[in-house]
Amino acid sequence: MGRSFSPTETYQVSAVKIAEMAAATGSAHPAHTDRDAARALGYDDVVAPPTFAVVVAQRAEQAYIADPESGIDFSRVVHAEERFTHHRPIVAGDLLRTTVHVDAVTERAGVAMVSTRAEIVDDDGAPVATVRSTLAVRGEGR
Repeated sequence: MGRSFSPTETYQVSAVKIAEMAAATGSAHPAHTDRDAARALGYDDVVAPPTFAVVVAQRAEQAYIADPESGIDFSRVVHAEERFTHHRPIVAGDLLRTTVHVDAVTERAGVAMVSTRAEIVDDDGAPVATVRSTLAVRGEGR
């Protein structure tokens, strides 16, 4: 608890990845796949569905999960909760970096509840999204 993992490598948002997320989540709005439709709404390029921020956040959270000091065996992880705060929409062409903060670790009945906060910023350092996640990590024998 209290640890932070520095900004990750820059993630370049692509129209292809936005379209894949839109298809996977059933987001049928044309602004997710049609540049002209997105521009008609005032965006520079196709706009990501709100849940796209998890793609960026989970890449960054991997640094924490893979750290031996975290003590997390990913085969024992169940995703418990995800919350998003959007500071602005994510669009194709964005260059994003993420810092992951471990906000809380609590243990109940052999299950560790790990709460993280991923702060996503653009290449100018301006906030884009905050993704708060809680993972339930089962202890051995559970």
